[in-house]
Amino acid sequence: MPTPSSLSFLLQSHPDGVDPCITAIGVSLARRPDGGLDLSWRLEGNIDGLAVPAVGAALPRERLWAHTCCELFVAAEGREAYREFNFSPSGQWMAFDFAAYRQRVADPQLSGLRLCLSREAQALNLAVDLPAVCLPAGDCRLALTTVVELADGSHRYWALRHPPGRPDFHHRDGFALVLKGPTP
Repeated sequence: MPTPSSLSFLLQSHPDGVDPCITAIGVSLARRPDGGLDLSWRLEGNIDGLAVPAVGAALPRERLWAHTCCELFVAAEGREAYREFNFSPSGQWMAFDFAAYRQRVADPQLSGLRLCLSREAQALNLAVDLPAVCLPAGDCRLALTTVVELADGSHRYWALRHPPGRPDFHHRDGFALVLKGPTP
């Protein structure tokens, strides 16, 4: 599905696990003229029923995805290689590069990302400013996902599109969104 400059989406909970706390996760994105991307996730529901990393908490960056975490997977159109971004409510982030499905290579050296978190009684909002240098040039495919860790330590998985079987955000069938390259 191609995108104009700004769109909003609702993620779907994986059918293997009903989420007892979150009722909806919305994601909006806008491609800036400079090629950067503005993203925001909004988790709605019983936020007190989640394990949410505190702002400033020092989590192992390699395992941000093991906690409540918003994620973006991006691949240049027609390429096997892809990049995974993990954005934690703690304010930490991590990026991983893969040559192909789950074939991790050296982690990219990126800078300039900014995260902003706000919390309401029934919502958690995470906004990300992703500079153009973090994205492939030209058209790309995106997977928008969220890992929700419940207070009891169990997890629920949300995505724009889930491939068949167990939750697998790396599966190419989940890269459901076509993002056009910036226009001059």
